[in-house]
Amino acid sequence: MRTDRGGGNKLRALVTFLIVSVMSGALAAGLAIPFAGLAGVGSEKVVETVQTLPRELEIDPVAVRSRILAADGTLIATLYEQNRVPVSLSYISPIMRKAIVAIEDSRFYEHGALDLKGTLRAMLRNQTEGEVQQGGSTITQQYVKLSLVEKAKTAEERHKATAVTYERKLTELRYAIAVETQYSKDQILERYLNVVNFGDGTYGVQAAAQHYFRTSAKNLTLPQAALLAGLVKNPTGYDPTNNMARAKARRDVVLRRMLELKVISLHQANTALKAPVIDPDKVLKVPNGCASSRYPFYCEYVVSKLLQNPALGRTQKDRDHYLKTGGLTVVTSLDRRMQKAAQASINEHSKRTDSAIAAITIVEPGTGLVKAMVQSKPYGKGSYQTAYNYNVEKSYPGGFGGFQNGSTMKAFTIAAAISKGIPLDYRINSPQQINLSGKRFRTCSGWTRDPDYTPQNSTRGGNITLVEAARYSTNTYFLQLSQRVGLCPIAKIAQSLGMYNGQTLEPLDQVISYTLGVGYVTPLMLSNAYATFAARGKYCRPLLVTAVQDKGRRPIDTPGIDCKQVLKPEVADGVNRVLSAVMEPGGTGGRLNFGNWDLAGKTGTIQENKAVWYAGYAPNLAAAAVVADANLPYTNLMYRHTLDGRDISDPTGSGTAGPLWQTAMEGALDGMSLRRFTAPTATVSTGDRTNLPPVNGMNPDEAEDVLRQAGYDVVISDDRVDSPENEGTVAYTDPRSREGAPEGSLVTIYLSNGQS
Repeated sequence: MRTDRGGGNKLRALVTFLIVSVMSGALAAGLAIPFAGLAGVGSEKVVETVQTLPRELEIDPVAVRSRILAADGTLIATLYEQNRVPVSLSYISPIMRKAIVAIEDSRFYEHGALDLKGTLRAMLRNQTEGEVQQGGSTITQQYVKLSLVEKAKTAEERHKATAVTYERKLTELRYAIAVETQYSKDQILERYLNVVNFGDGTYGVQAAAQHYFRTSAKNLTLPQAALLAGLVKNPTGYDPTNNMARAKARRDVVLRRMLELKVISLHQANTALKAPVIDPDKVLKVPNGCASSRYPFYCEYVVSKLLQNPALGRTQKDRDHYLKTGGLTVVTSLDRRMQKAAQASINEHSKRTDSAIAAITIVEPGTGLVKAMVQSKPYGKGSYQTAYNYNVEKSYPGGFGGFQNGSTMKAFTIAAAISKGIPLDYRINSPQQINLSGKRFRTCSGWTRDPDYTPQNSTRGGNITLVEAARYSTNTYFLQLSQRVGLCPIAKIAQSLGMYNGQTLEPLDQVISYTLGVGYVTPLMLSNAYATFAARGKYCRPLLVTAVQDKGRRPIDTPGIDCKQVLKPEVADGVNRVLSAVMEPGGTGGRLNFGNWDLAGKTGTIQENKAVWYAGYAPNLAAAAVVADANLPYTNLMYRHTLDGRDISDPTGSGTAGPLWQTAMEGALDGMSLRRFTAPTATVSTGDRTNLPPVNGMNPDEAEDVLRQAGYDVVISDDRVDSPENEGTVAYTDPRSREGAPEGSLVTIYLSNGQS
């Protein structure tokens, strides 16, 4: 009996203290003393806890899902840690507001931060049961608790924010007082309804309304509102997607409480009690992440670019968190019509069950906007699926890193030759096979050679011009041309057009066979480089993210279109003329021509047919298509490999990769305005014959210096030039040995202005 009287005295003392404190608006450190007496906690410790708390709660923005959009505004993907869409209180139906207040804090609009009745009721229960229980918290206190959980960045902070202790209750009360002075009741209710967990991965009333009922918070009905309000107490236990009967029982508790409080009429209650809980078939799952996107590979590459943007955070971890919680709107360059055309080409010419893979990237010249990116293996971990993106470099998780690209590299040799003044009608005697063993090729750092190199043509050779050599893809012509131009100028142009090794991210190796394909190149890289020719020498960095906005629709700094002139327009015009010959009748790409478009392109087949390419462009668009073996070690495509369900018997750039390019480009260009290439100037077409400075009697080094000082770029070769078209055009020939040349050989200085 004495124990009961002692407990009663403590409660009466507490009641008196709370009433005085709340009425005076001074719920301060003294509040801790009676709490401590009841809970068996040292009063000094609890007083210290309260006194050290700030008087205002710094509330972090709630986590909001972000969206990635196509260029036309269509949703590509949703990214989130919590599926939440904040809305204003005016956008939440009145019945939803009434339901949540009725079941969680019916006197919300009457009391301050502390509801004396509710708190004392909970305290009496706690004292009777001998432990600290949940209960008695006002909506403001609940909002504080949820906000502290949101703010918690470590496991220890999360535990502290949810621990069932009087210290935590005191913390909530102190902060609740601050919140009640900072915000109106409606503002607190709005914030609460936007932060609270409604089960099944949904946070906030708007996301919950969309998820369970495919409606908005503004249009929630009475039974729907009652269900959502009931979920707050136990979001997992009352989740209707887990236990419909338990969810209904809880909903009905809310409805009866609303009737008891005269918030609704008896008729409304009876009608709502009969309503179905949810329609399981209409539950809307909001996909999360790129794996759920219709364009997963493109989406993942976009995310990788966003994670490189310092405007989204100091570290990559910070950026990833902001991307999934900041409510960002990311607009991309993806053109759904072009993506559909490229995918249709993949579907027409390949199957996911093929042993070979196919990939296509489409880029817009003059902007670098990446319009489409497709491949034959779909995204996933199952059979005939992959997580590799075959279109991009290996600088982010999922990037495959490319394939050797064969003769598509000849385009850069053409550009370098034209830049050096070599005309389009420049002839070189190009036999079916040529011995380049030990021949020296100048690089950016000196010389290189191959002790045993006797390449040959897979097509015709002869005494042919630059245009003819491109049309037939004559290897021996381009090897000799690259020797005369020098590997360094070719490599510099390729690098300025964004070409590098997609596996190592290093510059492509300057080896004798550079013009025939070296290193590993991606479809994105190659299509964007060829887009530079279409844009008359203007190179643009590939661009996928065109705009980023925060949840307040304010723009966030992001790299935009970044272009610069890297080739003279007349040089690019010359390249376009040469590569358009490839697509004329008799050219290696002649069968791929379509419509009235001006088209240019180049085939590519690497040694042993491990990969075949077709890269080409119109003035409006550029694309690169590849078919390859993507399994290490790479093997010949014509042995045990299939494409479109059939054995690949004769893999070629034009016959195997070409149709993929053609179908994709034809569909992508459909409806676009017809544009033409600019014709090259006469100087580019036929060369500029100028008088040479006198170099007779000089040794090779002196002659080279004089010619360079006169403005000529010169190339050194140890071959005798004896073809008829070169008679009288040799700038300098000396029978004495030059360093690295075979003993007794002729040393010839070839001019880069079209003479040799």
